[in-house]
Amino acid sequence: MQSRLEVTDLFRSAFFLCMGGHLEQVRVRNNGRRIATFLITGAELERLDNDYRAGRARVNLVQLRESLNHLRDVMFDKLRENEGRARYDDRKRGDRIDQARR
Repeated sequence: MQSRLEVTDLFRSAFFLCMGGHLEQVRVRNNGRRIATFLITGAELERLDNDYRAGRARVNLVQLRESLNHLRDVMFDKLRENEGRARYDDRKRGDRIDQARR
């Protein structure tokens, strides 16, 4: 059965990806601080989460590093995209008809 977890911990998210989980979505919240949240789907995520928290998790380190790099890339792309929107939200957006006439 597929389950879903919303995770803010980068290493825990990478562990889930190494164990067969899939990155469904990355969300960015901004409440004074920008926080990336990873939505992970996959089978047996509850058991994997328990193993991770109890220190029983074992993983291929090369695969973990690759998953970390992938998550960082996706996260920073999303943060930059979000930052770009927030940076110019206070500007007026008007018609640009005058620009076309020049």
